Amino acid sequence: MKKSEQKKFLKVLNENRSKLIEKARRAMTGDIHLDPNDFPDEIDTASSESGLAFIGRLRERERVLIQKIDIALQKIEDGTYGVCASCDEDIGVQRLMARPVADLCIDCKSQQERLEH
Repeated sequence: MKKSEQKKFLKVLNENRSKLIEKARRAMTGDIHLDPNDFPDEIDTASSESGLAFIGRLRERERVLIQKIDIALQKIEDGTYGVCASCDEDIGVQRLMARPVADLCIDCKSQQERLEH
């Protein structure tokens, strides 16, 4: 991968990471708690708990994405970014533009998905 392409992906990854961290900071300063006295009936309580569970799942996905971004940033530093973790071939620039944290080329990812199904 060319140095100019690496710089472009470094910028994109850092921007994505910053946005996710800022979003997490805003969420942490928000008041997310349940007080049973705030809800007049069981349906309201269940609805609120369901909403909080959904938010929790989103936060977990964001945490995992931050970890993947950190790994991609380390690979840029190591000079291994854009190399498939399975076959050691280059991951196409188009794939990396669509998914900058991709660690598998499109062929290996397709094979992995077929095996999972």
